Amino acid sequence: MGESSSGGTWRRAGFAGAAIGVLAAGAAAGVAVERLTVGRSVRRKARLALDSAGPYGGLRGTPGRALADDGTVLYYEVDEVDEVGDGHGAEVPARLRRLFGRREPAPVTVVFSHGYCLSQDSWHFQRAALRGLVRTVHWDQRSHGRSGQGVTQAGPDAVPVSIDQLGRDLRAVVDAAAPEGPLVLVGHSMGGMTVMAFAEQYPELMRERVSGVAFVGTSAGKLHEVTYGLPVLGVNAVRRILPGVLRTLGAQAELVERGRRATADLFAGLVKKYSFASKDVDPAVARFAERMIESTPIDVVAAFYPAFAEHDKSASLPALRDLPVLALAGDRDLVTPSSHTEAIAALLPDAELVIVPDGGHLVMLEHPEAVTDRLADLLVRAGAVPRPAAGTEPGES
Repeated sequence: MGESSSGGTWRRAGFAGAAIGVLAAGAAAGVAVERLTVGRSVRRKARLALDSAGPYGGLRGTPGRALADDGTVLYYEVDEVDEVGDGHGAEVPARLRRLFGRREPAPVTVVFSHGYCLSQDSWHFQRAALRGLVRTVHWDQRSHGRSGQGVTQAGPDAVPVSIDQLGRDLRAVVDAAAPEGPLVLVGHSMGGMTVMAFAEQYPELMRERVSGVAFVGTSAGKLHEVTYGLPVLGVNAVRRILPGVLRTLGAQAELVERGRRATADLFAGLVKKYSFASKDVDPAVARFAERMIESTPIDVVAAFYPAFAEHDKSASLPALRDLPVLALAGDRDLVTPSSHTEAIAALLPDAELVIVPDGGHLVMLEHPEAVTDRLADLLVRAGAVPRPAAGTEPGES
């Protein structure tokens, strides 16, 4: 109606990119500033200021690379206890006593797997809390962060990612970064699904080396039933057309990225709704989360999306019955609702079920201490660190 064909396509791509960045990307971002009370230029300056001032995502460890079975290069970093602990004086023993009730580091490697359209930096607060106390591995899933684009997702014969492929990727990282010793596997959202696929495909390794598992804001299946807090009819209509739309937009990545940048304010407002539930989230934290999803190209969004509708690992979960398991979610998670975490716990009766009040999908950024403390409890239950002596409080030695 009065607009050119190319202009109409560009505008539709912009709004579609914004909407897909919320629904298809698992709503893994936040907004740094309110949009209704200030102008666009002011908001842009505010985002730039937060980008330069925010300390989040700056933790780095010893870098390494693993090779997936299809040739994809997977980037990981290791925080070694000795390396991080040097020069911290009394800080490390004090944190050890607070978290574990002991002075010595835990003889275990904790492997963190992040969610869709995020990166290893999404575990910033947990990484900071555990540095020097436990050996940790943080890796970027294929096509995310510093990892290479999935080899089988590139070129004219590209195929969508499968959750089983992600499980094999995790195995490659474990073999390269933690080839021996006990493991605790931690996964958020898509990362939790990755851990499920790993457990299903490598039962012997699970029995021999894995001491505990933490599922954070994830699902064992039935994601096609999630409404994201929207009317059911509307969501079902979007689901019918979204795979085709994604394929089209994935083939026009440059155009869509231009549109997504142009609709940044709309995008930011929508993703905040789906990332955080509490009203007092630090704007720098929200902007940090927003940057992670902004850095995920639309063709990556397109390549990963079909895997979630097909994901169903509920039949494999009972194999974890003999392991200490943490199942944690925010009570107001609109992306992987807490009912999905409760379903995981129902299949694992001995799992610790934790529903964090006023928590959204990015609960590990929104309520970092609650998540970190529960992970510390899991390490104790997994035998990675001994329980405090009877009558000894965590702050005592």
